[in-house]
This record gives sequence, C-alpha cells and structure tokens, in this order.
Amino acid sequence: MRLGNQKGMTLVEVLIALVILGVIASGLATALTVSHKTTFGVNQRTTAESLTRTELEYIKYIAYDDSLDPGHPQYDVDPNINIPAGYSIEVAAERLDPKGDGIDNDDGIQQVTVEVYFEGELLLTTESYKVNR
Repeated sequence: MRLGNQKGMTLVEVLIALVILGVIASGLATALTVSHKTTFGVNQRTTAESLTRTELEYIKYIAYDDSLDPGHPQYDVDPNINIPAGYSIEVAAERLDPKGDGIDNDDGIQQVTVEVYFEGELLLTTESYKVNR
C-alpha cells in the first residue's frame, strides 16, 4: 500500500520474493546433491572396472595353475596393482570339465571370477576364462 507519491516495495512484495528465491535455492541444492551422489557412483564403477581389467590381464599372463584346490580354487591378486583405499579384490577359479569325462582335472580350462568390493559392498563381478596354452 503506497501513500501518495512514495516509491519502493512493500513488505509483502519482499517476503514473496524471498520465498520464491528460497524455493529456487532449495531445488538447486537438491539437484547438486543428486549430481554429486551420481558422480561418486560412476567413479566407483569406473574404478571397479579398471581394477577388474587389470586383474584379468595379470591372470592371463601368469602361469596356468592346474593344481587348484577344488574346494577353494583361487589365483592370487596381482601384487603390483595399486588398489585405492576402501577397495578390495577377490579372485576365484573354477575347474571346468568340457569333455565331461569326470576325471579330476580341468581339461585345460578354468572359469575365473573377479569380484571388486568398496568398503565391503560388492560393486562388480566379472567372469572370464583361462586356458592352458
């Protein structure tokens, strides 16, 4: 309500402008939070994929282990790999019997599983094969 020739904004107009600004600011803050969480998740996944590829390449080039314990077959993790804090890798191998002869050997092929964890939570499981060449 203005008297005569007075210029300026009323208290109600200022309050409405502040409410609108607050709504916009809270929406922006929510968007930034969601964006940060998404980026963090993508970075975790990218790191897990990189660790997996590195580990599978290491397994590819080490000697074939035909004496794996059938109860807990496992290849060692690459000792030269730089594992970031919070991440861990588990590698397991399973003897396969593609010939179906039932003999206690793996017929020269094993299924290798690499699992990458972040702070105890499984991020990525990748399966591949190692053959005796």
